[in-house]
Amino acid sequence: MSTIQPVSPARHAGLRWRGSASYRFAATTAVVPLAAAEVAKAALALPLAFIQRDDHWGLAAVLGLLPGQNLYVDGNGAWLARYVPAGFRGYPFLIGTQANGEPTLCVDEASGLVGEGTEGELFFDEAGALSPSVAQVATFLTETARSEAALMEACDLLVKAGVVEVWPITVQGEQGTQHVAGLYRVNETALNGLDDATYSALRRSGVIAVAYAQLLSTGNLTQLGQLAQARAQAEAAERAKAEVKPIITLPEESTIDWDWSKIGR
Repeated sequence: MSTIQPVSPARHAGLRWRGSASYRFAATTAVVPLAAAEVAKAALALPLAFIQRDDHWGLAAVLGLLPGQNLYVDGNGAWLARYVPAGFRGYPFLIGTQANGEPTLCVDEASGLVGEGTEGELFFDEAGALSPSVAQVATFLTETARSEAALMEACDLLVKAGVVEVWPITVQGEQGTQHVAGLYRVNETALNGLDDATYSALRRSGVIAVAYAQLLSTGNLTQLGQLAQARAQAEAAERAKAEVKPIITLPEESTIDWDWSKIGR
């Protein structure tokens, strides 16, 4: 059974929740979809790429260069970038989709942030309605989901216009050169080569701003590469440290009294 469950009085009445004090929950998320409302801020702090999502396209923040790797979360769970994607800010709550396509509020019950007792905020009030704190999170995440859907429509238009191409990113690792798959970027030459009618239609739809935001964000890929290099060096140092075996190991509180005057005699 999934640990992510829809929030309901039958399941969560009497339970409490707490906000996360760290971003460890996102440490294995390499790519996170964005909403239209956050593109401008995200482009200034994170590399953005187009990704294919079923039959549609979306714009996402690239957080790592390998599957299961988020370079913007350090070993202490701190977030290292200037901007935190909206999808992470409501945790342990998330938005799921009902059978009719409508968004529904869910919670990660395995987050360690949900339980009984007196710690944290209640899910529901005495009347069975969402507590004010949960209602606030629900509103934020629902608006984010709708804004994400609007951005997907914009990305579909850019792909249809033929201005999106594979982003050829490579990573040098222990296994040699690896290609990062599944990421796409704007082809600026193709964008500038659009005929006036197509360009004007995209501009009126607000799609051109999305294209230039993605182009602007590519400069942040350098920082991501630096974070990858720093992490690789730190992990290599830890491995080397673990492989070093001391020749002599003494107790921390050694009572041996060395008489150095007799050494070698």
